[in-house]
Parts: sequence; structure tokens; C-alpha cells
Amino acid sequence: MTDTPGWASPGSSEPPRDAARPTADAPAAVPGQSAPPHDAPPAWGTAPGAPQAPYGQQAPYGQQQPPYGPPGGPYGWGAPPSPKPGVIPLRPLGLGEILDGAVSTVRKHWRVALGLSFGVAVLQQGASLAAQFAIQGDTGELTPVLTALVSLPLSWLLGVIASALLTMVVSRAVLGHAVTVRDAWRDARPRLLQLVGLTVLNGLLLAGIGLLGFAPLIGYALAGAEESGIVALLAVVGLLSLPVMIWIGIQLSLAAPALMLEKQGIVAAFSRSRRLVRRSWWRICGITVLSLLIAMIVSGMISTPFTVVGMVIGFNDIAGQVDAGDATSMPPAMLVLVAIGGVLSSTLTLPFTATITVLLYVDQRIRREALDIELARAAGLPEQEGTGWGGQAGPAPTKL
Repeated sequence: MTDTPGWASPGSSEPPRDAARPTADAPAAVPGQSAPPHDAPPAWGTAPGAPQAPYGQQAPYGQQQPPYGPPGGPYGWGAPPSPKPGVIPLRPLGLGEILDGAVSTVRKHWRVALGLSFGVAVLQQGASLAAQFAIQGDTGELTPVLTALVSLPLSWLLGVIASALLTMVVSRAVLGHAVTVRDAWRDARPRLLQLVGLTVLNGLLLAGIGLLGFAPLIGYALAGAEESGIVALLAVVGLLSLPVMIWIGIQLSLAAPALMLEKQGIVAAFSRSRRLVRRSWWRICGITVLSLLIAMIVSGMISTPFTVVGMVIGFNDIAGQVDAGDATSMPPAMLVLVAIGGVLSSTLTLPFTATITVLLYVDQRIRREALDIELARAAGLPEQEGTGWGGQAGPAPTKL
């Protein structure tokens, strides 16, 4: 779907078309404030050319009394529903519609979405489990650090690949097209290296901001000074860098789908994300945080029983390590059960969070660039006579 015209970004000389459609907060038009077009079709239910009785008066004998407006809306005043070729209606989305679109994508394309996330989760947990079995606590207190250094790079790379493939799944699901793992891989493969570079650069940027904020505290601690008041003050200074990290992180949160779907370069994708997020930062931040909280709750509900059972099975081993003063490694049975819980939780939460990001990108482009018209054309929907697809306003989206 990367070749679909609907995903092409506007030219650099063309400003975002914010005025292409009314915003979600714009008040609806009130009947009677504007006259109908000169060539407007007759009211629904009447024959062309037939005289129409004014509102509130009886129609002439033999003529069908027309309803109070066109079909599709309450009391005849509304517009027909927005086209929905895939998992979302093609109009500005509300919070509930974005969450529902993510769930619908996983449900309708579960073989591909859950299959991809399951494979990635198995490899991620397998790498972590193998690293812990290989080290087996022989390194003492450094065991968790060494385990992370061994397993995290592979887990991170697999996560980037999964996000790229799921982006292609969502791009087809929005248009109502079927998708296979082979299709997603074929579409995503040319952009994978650039996506890896974008993710690395993004991570280094955010980590650099955090390191810069805590640099005075780290330097003071390395100097051997122990003034509690100064340490507390420097800690507060370091914590002030966290809001900056969050602000920049949300600003760049739509760079990955822009790179994958628009064939943008890394720098251009970052700039594109900033333009799409502009004037919508709080909304995107709220939806992103809410989706992460939902994923954390679901992940905890799935993985906690496995962790509890593992602790019960390995209680004697843990107690023996505590008595010996060497509680640096978990029992093998507990490691296996925790890994199983991690696989199941990641299988369900990874496609959900990845889909939310792509749908936020699609929603912002619909709001700013009337992307819904291009997507409707790419989906093969028939254009409404005289109005195009944009005339199908649909119900007002739910506000965040």
C-alpha cells in the first residue's frame, strides 16, 4: 500500500490544508441559515419538477408529502454516514473510534497481527531466557545488567521489525484490503534500515536530554561530595528534563509511520511528525498515554498469574538463596513461567499499541490534509454525485 496515492505526503511547497474541512469543534450548520444551491436536487421523495409545499403546510392532493430532509440523519437534517471501507470511518476520529479501530484491526486480521507479535514475543523472551540460563547468576549483582545487555538489543530490533510490519497491516486494514505476512514484509522491507536508524536516533536524542539534565547530579556524586541538600537540588534539576523528554517524544511520535507510508527520509520524517502534531500535542499525548496504560493493565493481568505460580513453585529455591545471602538468580521453573506470561502478554499488547500510533497518524492527516478523500478513492468507493466523499460528514466524533 505504500504505492497508494493516499499515503503520499503533500509537496513541500503546499502548506497543510487545515481549512479543507471544518474541525471537530466547529458548530454544525443550522437549517435555514443558508439558501440551497441553485441546482440542488429536489427533496427526497418528490418527483423532479414537482412543486413542493412549504414546511408545515399540506402538500397538494396527489403529491407525496416529502419528509423534512434527506435520509441518513436524525429528523432528516443529518448527512449520510461516513464511508468505512475498513476498520475506521474516513473522517476525523474520536478517542473511542481510535481505540475501536485498533481492536478491530487485531480482530479482523488476527492471523497476521497476532502471528507477527507472537513470533516476535517468542524470540524476545527466548533470547532473555537463554541469556539468564547461560549466566546462571555466576556474576553476582551484575547478573541483571549483563542479562539486559545480552537480550535487549535483539529484543529492540525485533520490536522495530514488528512495528514496521504492523504499520503495513494497518495501512491495508484502513482501506479494507486483505493482508498477509508476505505482503507486509514486501511493503516494509525497503524501509527497515531507515526505520532502525530513525529509532536509534530518536532514542539517542531522548537519552541525551535525560543525561544532560542529570549530568550535574552525576558529576557531583562522582566527585565524592555528600551534601544532602545539594544532592536533592540537583535531583530536582535532573527531573525537570523529564517533561522535556516527554514533549519531544510526543512531537516525534508520528515519525515512524510517516517514514514507512510516505517513503520519507529520517530527517524529513521527524519534520513531518512535528507538523502533524502541532496544535494537537495534548490530544495525541493523552491518547498515547491512555493506550499505554491499557496495554500495561492487560499485560499485568495476563503475566501476573504466571509470575505468582512461578514464585510458588520456586519458593524453596528462593528461600534457600535468601538464607545463603545470594538471591541474584530466579529458579529455572520461575524463569520459564515468567517467559510464558511475557509471550502471551506481548502477543496481545504489541499490535494494539503499534496500531494506535498508525491510526493517530492517519487521523491527523485526515484532519489537516483531507486524507479521507484520497483513501476513499484508493479504496475504490464511488464518489457521491456533486459532493465527493467529503460531503459524507457522518456523526460527530467523540471528543477526548
